[in-house]
Amino acid sequence: MNVSRASVVRLMVPSDANYYGNVFGGEILSEIDRVAFIAASRYAKANCVTASVDRVDFIQPVHVGDVVDFDGRITYVGRTSMEVWVRVRSEALAGGPPRLVGQAFVTMVAVDSEGRPTAVPPYAPKDEEGRRRFEDGRRRMEERRKARATSDRAGGPHAL
Repeated sequence: MNVSRASVVRLMVPSDANYYGNVFGGEILSEIDRVAFIAASRYAKANCVTASVDRVDFIQPVHVGDVVDFDGRITYVGRTSMEVWVRVRSEALAGGPPRLVGQAFVTMVAVDSEGRPTAVPPYAPKDEEGRRRFEDGRRRMEERRKARATSDRAGGPHAL
């Protein structure tokens, strides 16, 4: 079993969608968060919480009756945090090729029983693609740190 990945498959039903049969983005986001939690918790062997969700792209609509595959994989690991890339593909239940319908990057943090961040094992990508994703993830994590520091200096979101 690959402990740096997780996959969830769901059939989209009418309660997941609006009047026109389009699945709500919030339903997709909920599953993205769920699969990121599974991938991160498996990897860290610890409880994990969502620190941020960024770069969510809804590429195509998802409809009632679609079977949707949420595939999450660890792309970067810091001291206590992990970046999980979640790819979302959909296919009609009646058949047809899978379509890429969305993707997101989710930052998860491993926490101890008191809710404090706890160290996670180092990550060693096994192939060239994994090493490229790791380096890209390292750059994104650095950008997130810089953005948080800038926001904190400017008074954060509560300054409005």
